[in-house]
Amino acid sequence: MNAQKSQTDYDLVIAGGGMVGASLACALGNQPLRIAMIEAHNQKLDTPPSYDDRAIALSWGTSQIFRALGLWERLAVKSTAIKQIHVSDRGHFGVTRIDNQEEHVEALGYVITARDLGQVLYGALSQYSNLTILKPAQLTDLAFTDTEAHATITVNHGTNDATREDCSSKLIVAADGGGSSVRQLLNIDTRQYDYRQTAITANVSVSRPHNNVAFERFTAQGPLALLPMEGNRCSLAWTRQNKVADSILALSDEEFLRQLQREFGNRLGRFTRVGQRSAYPLQLLKASAQVMKRVALIGNAAHTLHPIAGQGFNLGMRDVAALAQIVIEQHTAGRDIGLLQALQPYQQWRQRDHQSIIGFTDSLVKIFSNRFAPLALARNLGLIATDIIPPLKHTLAQYTMGMAGKLPRLARGLPLQ
Repeated sequence: MNAQKSQTDYDLVIAGGGMVGASLACALGNQPLRIAMIEAHNQKLDTPPSYDDRAIALSWGTSQIFRALGLWERLAVKSTAIKQIHVSDRGHFGVTRIDNQEEHVEALGYVITARDLGQVLYGALSQYSNLTILKPAQLTDLAFTDTEAHATITVNHGTNDATREDCSSKLIVAADGGGSSVRQLLNIDTRQYDYRQTAITANVSVSRPHNNVAFERFTAQGPLALLPMEGNRCSLAWTRQNKVADSILALSDEEFLRQLQREFGNRLGRFTRVGQRSAYPLQLLKASAQVMKRVALIGNAAHTLHPIAGQGFNLGMRDVAALAQIVIEQHTAGRDIGLLQALQPYQQWRQRDHQSIIGFTDSLVKIFSNRFAPLALARNLGLIATDIIPPLKHTLAQYTMGMAGKLPRLARGLPLQ
């Protein structure tokens, strides 16, 4: 049986309809561009909320992006504000505290469940007349030539090849995650570093009010982060060495909470409940190129980070803001948005932010994983110095809030044009 084929032309195709891809679609919604978004799954966002709903940290800069997109009012009522960040090193004296009032912002960031963020994003997507959503579908092939003014992609609908669609587009945006099929189809190399660590995630309940404080605690076993959620819950990300991760996952709830209590301490009282535990291996990944002719990479397709300091999703959102701005500027100037020279300003702009954040998170992991006594003393003196020297604290806060460096218009709360 021959596959059915159709020809559809777009200005821009987004491969991947996760949070970053959907955010780019919202950023370019109702702009003078024909856009398609390819998503492999039919998201089920209408199921009842669960204790185990996965949490996402939104930096202050990311909240500004959503504000500029007209989505923040709907997100704010579903979010928990982070008013303070408490950084400590277990068994040592160093502490740094960052406060929203000192930074003159209403919050350092926010915590929202992936379900709530997805509901708002996909609710907004239905309003854009210039957007076509292809789902469930997969991009299975991509080709272009030097002479053609477009790329050609093959999209398979559903779970088999019964219906195949060939589409042409001026620009393909890879927003399809760390295992990006677009990146693999184009043989874009990556630099990878295996941390030999696993992140164990879960939601936990505590006996004392969290008072909107986020905790980043460095332990001999790895960093431990707790983000405030509604209902006096916290979202836990606990980094452990790969060799012990399975045994931690296999613990009873009571023993898991006992070990967590021992590592974190009593600042939040007792840990009283833990939900479903998940785990994923940690590695640093960076694509060798973020653009090529007719292709741009955003989010985890371009970079995956250690979850320390909660920077990964927010770095991807700044990719969204910068790429949307460059695309609109080039289109408004009458240029082909898929040409390499049209995309190079995006890569140049993002390169410094990527280097800064990757260097920041990677250094934190390596410095605080080393238990060498002189280094432990030095880093705790550094925590104290950061806490008492305003310029140092402000610089750390700017990185944490996603407000360092040259910011796109959306990250400043401004419209694209």
